[in-house]
Amino acid sequence: LNLAYTTAVLTNLSPPVKSGESDTWIVCLGCFTTFHLCERRFSLETPAKMNEAEIPIDIHAGKLQDWLVSRRIVAKTWHQNVREVRSKISSALTDMPAHDGLVQLLMGAHINYFHCQQIIDILKTTEAESKNVFGRYGSQRMKDWQEILRLYERDSLYLAEAAQILVRNINFEVPGIRKQIKNFEQLAEEADKKIVDLQRSETVVMAEYQMLCKQLGIAGDNVRQELVKKVGELPEMLNKIAASVPALKKAIELYGAFLSNAGCLPVLRHVATTGNTTVYEFLYSEPPLSIEEPPVKFQTDEEPAEDTAGGIDFGDENAGAIDFGGDAGTIDFGGADEVNLEVGDIDWGAPADEAGGAEIDFSISLEESGIVVESDGNAGGVARGDEAYCMFDSPEYREKFINELLELEAFLRMRLYELSTADKVQILSLTMMDNFPDHDAKSLTEMLSHVDVVYSNLSSAQIQHLHQIKHSPK
Repeated sequence: LNLAYTTAVLTNLSPPVKSGESDTWIVCLGCFTTFHLCERRFSLETPAKMNEAEIPIDIHAGKLQDWLVSRRIVAKTWHQNVREVRSKISSALTDMPAHDGLVQLLMGAHINYFHCQQIIDILKTTEAESKNVFGRYGSQRMKDWQEILRLYERDSLYLAEAAQILVRNINFEVPGIRKQIKNFEQLAEEADKKIVDLQRSETVVMAEYQMLCKQLGIAGDNVRQELVKKVGELPEMLNKIAASVPALKKAIELYGAFLSNAGCLPVLRHVATTGNTTVYEFLYSEPPLSIEEPPVKFQTDEEPAEDTAGGIDFGDENAGAIDFGGDAGTIDFGGADEVNLEVGDIDWGAPADEAGGAEIDFSISLEESGIVVESDGNAGGVARGDEAYCMFDSPEYREKFINELLELEAFLRMRLYELSTADKVQILSLTMMDNFPDHDAKSLTEMLSHVDVVYSNLSSAQIQHLHQIKHSPK
């Protein structure tokens, strides 16, 4: 319908009886003359009374300040008035009471109208003693802030400042916060991915850790104490390995016959004959009377070891020297003359041979006299230092044993390869060995298997780790 004009006659037919009930209105619409006058009755669910200040108004945020000025709610010169208020706020901040709420309120904040209201609420408690019977405060602090509040409310200055803060927040603060949120979300996603990767790496590392603990024969609950306990079991483990070395005697004799040297592989031959003895017994061919193995000090606690002397500080070392009050030089015995120890010739009761006589013959051999002189290399039968270690425990002789074992293995593999070639007679003639034809490929393979068993047991990961832990300088 093309309405020529619209008139609304609002007549209150039945006022509400109770609070909250709706009013009934009659709306009369005037239309063209070709239409009849329509009268309709509408029931509107509206509050009993509507406050005009509560009616929402849709205003673009960028034009809010201009709208306030155009509607004469705020003066055009409100920027100059704000300067006066800011100056009074700066002066009032120099005299503030000690209060936790004020400290939090003023910490890094730009003071505006709403902050001033909160400050006055706090001052009502701190300046309560200055309140008189008329409800006024005699405190200068309260007067200053009340004056600031009145300046804000004059010409609705606080609305202009609030509009300025709102526009700044919408144009700058909110986009900046959104950008930060986006960055934080991206960082959170990257952190989640990194957590997944680290968890995967943790699983791999824990599997490797459990495998290493299994190789060392420990549970892994307290690694330091368990390793110290395991190192104490190392001699027994080495003796078990040494028990399998006598099976290499045939291979050692075969290699000695090949070299025409019965003293070859001395370390390997000694262990195969006498077992895992001390280095002292290997060097001097006799067991020691006592063994003084270097002590192995392990720090079982994570904290540094305490001083066994109790940590007593005796001060300066030179302060303990006794001053006898005299020169520390030569002691004076009361005589300046030197002591002469010469008492002349001693008469032994026998005349000397004027012609020189027969000279004493010192060329008597010790073997003929029956005197046995022991070498001082064995230190009186006590094995100390590196000589107190057993052959497999000593780093030096353990390495020599492994080298000789590998040398024997290379010899056996070479002989086995020669037997597997076509022209066996020619190769055997080149070896120049009388007893080599007595050994066939089967016997050499058996010897080689014994060598592999000893080498694999001695060079196992557990033995190597425990040996390095025991002899580590740390």
